[in-house]
Amino acid sequence: MLAIIGTVPDQDFPLAEGDVGLGDDEIYIQGKRVSVNRGTPALLASAIKTCEVLDMPGPFGYLVGDIGRGDGSRRLYEHLSRILGRCNYNTIAFHYLQPDVDWHNRVLFAVEEMTQRPVLIADAGFMYVAKMSGQSYEYDLFTPDIGELAFLADEEAPHPFYTRGFILHEEDRIPELIARAYEHKNASRYLLVKGKRDYVANSQGIQATIDSPVEEAMEAIGGTGDTLTGIVAALIASGIEIKEAAVIAAKVNRLAGSFAKPTPATQVMEIIQHIPRALEEILHKNEVIREQICA
Repeated sequence: MLAIIGTVPDQDFPLAEGDVGLGDDEIYIQGKRVSVNRGTPALLASAIKTCEVLDMPGPFGYLVGDIGRGDGSRRLYEHLSRILGRCNYNTIAFHYLQPDVDWHNRVLFAVEEMTQRPVLIADAGFMYVAKMSGQSYEYDLFTPDIGELAFLADEEAPHPFYTRGFILHEEDRIPELIARAYEHKNASRYLLVKGKRDYVANSQGIQATIDSPVEEAMEAIGGTGDTLTGIVAALIASGIEIKEAAVIAAKVNRLAGSFAKPTPATQVMEIIQHIPRALEEILHKNEVIREQICA
């Protein structure tokens, strides 16, 4: 089962946990609703759509309101540190939480108490704190954009704001940044780097590059990186190996964007609605390729 953990930008949103549903352009959990625009709600919505195609249970969510002050995040950290050790998930995706190294470490201690260790995915704030804690190696997949990759590659930066200027986050330097992140043990077992091109990498280097279809307008649409993380989390929870899941997810996210025929005014939910069609097409192509190889 997949668990997704994050925050919503509403100070009054209470700590909520439970099965997450999707209706129109809102997710709902424990009777509370929140708009899908970007961030963890977009991640959850994309995971739900992916789970539907794979005929598997939807994600179990842990959400709290936080507008950047960190109080909601700390409540969620504390809650997770108490209950995760008794939970049974095969995959956990950590998303937007305010970085707090001490609480992060307590959450990891709770994960170690679980009967079976899940696949651990981190993006956004939780990826930052995983690196800041010096325990990136405990994670199976990070999903950074190029700027976040530069932070991972900077062994001295305590926070993304302090990434040193000479570590430039430019597309043609991605192989160098990946190598540097692994050299200094600031990367997870796999990386899925999101950008104009998407890269799947591990400590051996880039394993796959996904660069089509291309929709330039997607660069201006907030939340498309979050949807990619939601898709890959659900694919991994279904039992697909991490590298293959990352490649499939990148292709699906791009194809869903292409189906949406986006403009800079397109909302991320318009892209999420096309995930089932895109996933079915990519999975069908993969099956045809496997049959041809085995023939």
